[in-house]
Amino acid sequence: MLDGRDALTLALSTLGELLGERGHAYDLVLIGGGALMLSGLIERPTKDLDVLARMELDNLLPAEPLPEPLQVAVRDVAEVLDLDPGWLNGGPTALLDQPLPSGFQERLETRTFGALTVRIASRVDQVAFKLFAAVDQGPHSKHVSDLRKLAPTSAELVAAARWCRTHDPSEGFRETLVEALRAFGVDDYA
Repeated sequence: MLDGRDALTLALSTLGELLGERGHAYDLVLIGGGALMLSGLIERPTKDLDVLARMELDNLLPAEPLPEPLQVAVRDVAEVLDLDPGWLNGGPTALLDQPLPSGFQERLETRTFGALTVRIASRVDQVAFKLFAAVDQGPHSKHVSDLRKLAPTSAELVAAARWCRTHDPSEGFRETLVEALRAFGVDDYA
C-alpha cells in the first residue's frame, strides 16, 4: 500500500534510480488517485499508480504491456519497499482507444525521478477521468470521493460529461451519467 505522497515519491525515486543503474529510461503519463496524490490534490492510501501511456517523441503509446525492463524494475522496487508487485500498472491504457480530453498533452505536469520521467494529468483532465470511473463503478466508489475532493465546477462537470460520452455513447451510460451529475448539483446536462 502506498500510504501517501511521500510513499509514492519514494517508490518513484527508487524506480528511477534503479532504471538508471540498469541503463533504461522511461517517460510515463499518470492518471488516477496516485497521480492526484503526487499533485497534492488528494491524500489517501492507494494500492497502485495508474499509467495511461508511455510517451515517446511527444506521442502517447499504450502502456500495456509495460516494457519488460520496466516490469522487472517495478517488481524489484515492490520487493524492496514491500509494495504490491503491480504497484505501477498500465490498467487504464484502454482510454487511448478514444480521444483524450482536448488539450490533454499540453496540460501535463512533468516530474523527473532519475531515469524516470512522469507526466501527471491536470486537475481538469482528472475530473473527466474520475467522472467516467465514478459512473462506471457507482456512487459508492472511491472515484466519487476523489471527484468531490477535486471540487469541480458545474462547467467542468458538463465538459467532463461530454468527454465521457465519447467513450461510452450507450443510453444506459447516459442515464447513469445524468444521475451522477445530479448528485453533484448539475441538472442541466443534455
